Amino acid sequence: MNLNINGHHLEVTPAIRAYVVEKLDRVKRHFDHVIDASVTLSVTKLVHQAEVTLHVRGKDIHAESSDANMYAAIDALADKLDRQVLRHKDKLTNHSHSPIKHQPVEAE
Repeated sequence: MNLNINGHHLEVTPAIRAYVVEKLDRVKRHFDHVIDASVTLSVTKLVHQAEVTLHVRGKDIHAESSDANMYAAIDALADKLDRQVLRHKDKLTNHSHSPIKHQPVEAE
């Protein structure tokens, strides 16, 4: 997975970078077909905002979160992204109907 971490009005320190990598590893543990991830961390007045765009085969998944603390914003972002990735994975594997040839035949 290619990971891009950018800061807007914020310097991305090694501690923040390591924290983001640790949180995104949870997403990769659930779904390993992630091609690219782009994370943008920004600060506007007293609001810390974190955004991520995940590029998976056939779809881009976007999530954003804001909080008064950057680490709390990253935590909320990871939770949202995890739910979206699990939903996407479920849609890929969920085949709610079975073909006609596999359905049981009723005896008359």
